[in-house]
Amino acid sequence: MLNIEEIKNGIVIDHIKAGLGIRIFNWLGLEKAPYTVAFVANASSGRSGRKDIIKIDNTISINFDVLGLIDPNITVNIIENERITKKIKLQLPEKVENVLVCKNPRCISSTEKYIPHVFHLDNPEHRTYRCEYCDEIICAGDFK
Repeated sequence: MLNIEEIKNGIVIDHIKAGLGIRIFNWLGLEKAPYTVAFVANASSGRSGRKDIIKIDNTISINFDVLGLIDPNITVNIIENERITKKIKLQLPEKVENVLVCKNPRCISSTEKYIPHVFHLDNPEHRTYRCEYCDEIICAGDFK
């Protein structure tokens, strides 16, 4: 049995699809963290068979829209005084700004650098988004 210390104040990112945890770990820059971080890969899960978990013994700012793009089934637990004080169930965001990049070279967001990249959820089942300016379709996994 794997034993990881309890978190006093921090965040647990749970129910990450097995194999995607390292992407989140790297996106959050946790390899450089000056505080304790535990990354568990391929843990047993009654719900999904296998999952990844990230435990962060610190309170940090996280863009939940990006986490929802990576895996909309993630649960984020906020820990205060060694107790879960808030559970956040993620989902695919309806709208994202400056997370996805339009691949259409003629799109105004590609040619004008000051224009924000804005996408709207197009098909939740396929996890695709539509560019607000040119209607280009892009997959949720293609974030910056």
